[in-house]
Amino acid sequence: MIIAVIGAGSPSEEVSRMAEQVGAELAMRGATVICGGLGGVMEAVCRGAKSKGGATVGVLPGSDPNEANPWVDVPICTGLGHARNVIIVKTGRAVIAVGGAYGTLSEIGHALAEQTPVVGLNTWELSRGGVAESSILMADDPADAVDKAMNAARSRAGTSPETGPGS
Repeated sequence: MIIAVIGAGSPSEEVSRMAEQVGAELAMRGATVICGGLGGVMEAVCRGAKSKGGATVGVLPGSDPNEANPWVDVPICTGLGHARNVIIVKTGRAVIAVGGAYGTLSEIGHALAEQTPVVGLNTWELSRGGVAESSILMADDPADAVDKAMNAARSRAGTSPETGPGS
């Protein structure tokens, strides 16, 4: 299962720690991480995943695979700049947003428009006409974020946590 992790390129230390824990939790559950492949949250989630033997994919904005952070296993060069955000959220069966700036907000919007589940950890909260929007499943901590994302991804795929795919 591939889970997208999105977040700012220049996060706080606290957000970086959370992203690293998200990566470790995903790897321990056998998920592959896909992200933007650069620094900040992207680097932290990849570092966490690799610390537990997980696999990582980085969808890069440019054409140089050497731009990827050192914990990316598979760098994908797009030459698309921010437009790569669509590729990241379309590839993940669920998205975990950890912190984030405006690029993260755009990725959340693309995911929600495609009905891809989004789990938020210390990230954007949405409202429409002054009324809170509940589209983002808010998580209490990294383990909760991963639990919610994995469950949402399984539900999206028509499987349950108990039965797995194809049951």
